[in-house]
Amino acid sequence: MPAGTLYLIPVPLADDAAAQSFTPYLVHTINQISEYIVENEKTARKFLKLAGLIIPQSQLVVHDYGKHQRNNDLKDFFTGLLAGKDAGLMSEAGCPGIADPGADIVAEAHRKGIKVVPLVGPSSILLALMASGFNGQSFTFHGYLPIDKVQRSKRIKDLENQAERLSQTQLFIETPFRNNPLLDEILKTCKPSTRLCIACNLTAPDEFVKTQTVAQWKQQQPDLHKKPTIFLLYKS
Repeated sequence: MPAGTLYLIPVPLADDAAAQSFTPYLVHTINQISEYIVENEKTARKFLKLAGLIIPQSQLVVHDYGKHQRNNDLKDFFTGLLAGKDAGLMSEAGCPGIADPGADIVAEAHRKGIKVVPLVGPSSILLALMASGFNGQSFTFHGYLPIDKVQRSKRIKDLENQAERLSQTQLFIETPFRNNPLLDEILKTCKPSTRLCIACNLTAPDEFVKTQTVAQWKQQQPDLHKKPTIFLLYKS
């Protein structure tokens, strides 16, 4: 019997953003699947309900690959798939496998010869890049910067130099409660003419996306405390 298909199912980035986060094909797909591998079961079940799941949730098989499960054997996750059943992979928010530990599940699926199908949905990284006005043909996402202030400042300077040298957009993030200190460090470290885009609470009602020079940002800094934010640097 051929193996099933692993569908990569995006999840909304923000509360009350389900309507702009899924497509008719996604709704059709979730109603053909009864087994899921998820980073956060509560988030996953909530989204499935919002997306229009008809199958009773009590009939679903949900495997947890959250942070307390990642060192465990992945074998049980693939029993159904190897027996010919389709399954869905869902992260806590956004697209599975993009800045997300679900990439390990996808890699294992490829090793086992399982077909992988990515579904269309919101990626905060791409949405921020689209809205920044920066180079969308050459860009790098760096994830989290160092917590140590000296190392973080050095890293920001390195990214600024890379942006200028390669005309390449540099994207990075921080834990939301540390956003304001990171912004302070960016404005202190970078040249006044370097452009910075701040993309905050993407797809939420209070979404904020703005591109200015560092000098302009110094005139009025936004409060980013506890708000999911992506920072983008560019200097052509």
